[in-house]
Amino acid sequence: MIKFGENNEVIQQEDGRAILVGLQLSEEIDRSMQELWGLAEAAGVTVLGELVQSKERPDTATLIGKGKVEELAELCANMEADTAIFNDELSGMQLRNLEERLQVRVIDRTILILDIFASRAISREGKLQVELAQLQYRLPRLMGFGKSLSRLGGGIGTRGPGEKKLETDRRHIQKRMDDIRRELAQVKENRSVQRQKRQRSQLPVVALAGYTNSGKSAIMNRMMAMTEKEEKAVLEKNMLFATLDTAQRLVTLDSHQEFILIDTVGFVSRLPHSLVKAFKATLEEVLFADYILHVVDASCGDPSFHTQVTERVLEEIGAGDKEALMVYNKIDLLEDRSCLFEAGKNAVAVSAKTGEGFELLVKKIQDALFGGQQMVKLRIPYDRGDLSAYLCQKMKPARMEYREDGTCFEILLSAEDRSRFAEYVKDWDLPQA
Repeated sequence: MIKFGENNEVIQQEDGRAILVGLQLSEEIDRSMQELWGLAEAAGVTVLGELVQSKERPDTATLIGKGKVEELAELCANMEADTAIFNDELSGMQLRNLEERLQVRVIDRTILILDIFASRAISREGKLQVELAQLQYRLPRLMGFGKSLSRLGGGIGTRGPGEKKLETDRRHIQKRMDDIRRELAQVKENRSVQRQKRQRSQLPVVALAGYTNSGKSAIMNRMMAMTEKEEKAVLEKNMLFATLDTAQRLVTLDSHQEFILIDTVGFVSRLPHSLVKAFKATLEEVLFADYILHVVDASCGDPSFHTQVTERVLEEIGAGDKEALMVYNKIDLLEDRSCLFEAGKNAVAVSAKTGEGFELLVKKIQDALFGGQQMVKLRIPYDRGDLSAYLCQKMKPARMEYREDGTCFEILLSAEDRSRFAEYVKDWDLPQA
C-alpha cells in the first residue's frame, strides 16, 4: 500500500495483500463488491480474491458466522494475505473477534473509505473533515481497535489521526473532536462570507456533482481550456476520490456571460454517514448552486447505478429538487450511445478528453442560466450616471463607448432589465439623424 508524508508526498510503497469479504442478505451485492474492489485498489492494496457469505441476518459476533470465518482464515493463510476487507460496517466486538481468529488486519468498508480520504486530503479544511469523521467512527470502537493499534508500522486504517491519538482515552478524543468542530465552524463561516460575496456579484453558480471518478475535474479542465484559462486547471486523475477539496473557477463565455463553476467531492454508494456529515460544509456548495451538472461515467457498464447513488446523496444533503442536467461523460470509450438517455431526462453526452459535445453542454448551461437574456444596445445620457454605474457594476458590457450625447453600451440584459431600460435602447452604430 502507499504511505504518505506530511505534505502528501509518497514516501514508501508497500504491498498490501487483501481478501475482500461480503455479506449477502436479501439484495444482490455484486456491484457493491465491485466498488469495494476499486476502493481497495485506490488505497494501494493488491486484491487477491473475494469471499461472499449468504445469510438471513448478520452474525452478532463475526458478521459472517463461525464456519465462514474458519474458511476465511484458511484462505488468508493459503494466499498469504495480510488484510481482510469487509464490505459491511463492523462493530468493535466484531473487529476484535475477527482479528483474533484470522490473525490478519481486519478493516471494513468505512475504514477503507476514510483511509483513502485521509491520504488524499490536501487543504487544512479537508484534513480536519477527514480526521473528524475518523474519530467519530472510531470512538465507539476503541476496544475493537486495540490489537491492530498495538502493531508496529502503518497500513490502511491507521492514516490520519495516527496510532498515538487513538490510544488515548475517550475524553481526550472527544476534546479533539470538539476542537475540530470549532475550527470547521470557522471555516464554514468563511465559506458563507465567500458565498455572500458571490451572491452580491449576482454571478450564477454551477456545481459539478456525481459518482467518484466520473470525470468532474476533467470537465472543469475542458471548460478552462475552452475559455483559454488552462493555467486554472485542477488535479485530474483516473482514480477514485482523486480530489476532495472544492475548486471554484470563473467561466467567461464568448457571449461575455459569466458564471462560477464548482467542482465537488465525488460520491460512492454507502458513503459513511460520518463522512457526509463532516463534509457537509463542502457539499453545501451543491445546495446553494443555481444549476447542477450531474456527471455520469457513460463507460462504467452500469450508469444507472452511479446515477442512483448520486441522487441518493443529493437527497440526503437537501439538494434533490435542484434543477440538474445529466452529463454523460467519457463517450469516446463507447461504441453504442443509444442506451444513455432516459425518457424525460434533460441530458447531454460529452467527452472531456476530446471535447465532443461541449458546445451543446455550454448551450444548455446558457439556456438554463441566461435563457431570458438578449444582447441590446443602449445610449445612457450623462445625467443618468446612476444607470451607467448599475450596468457596469452588475453586468459585463460587451462594448462600451463614450460619445457626445452619452455612454453607449452593447450588453446582455434580462427581460426585466430590457423593460427597465426600454427608453434608452438605440442602435448607436447607425449614423445619427
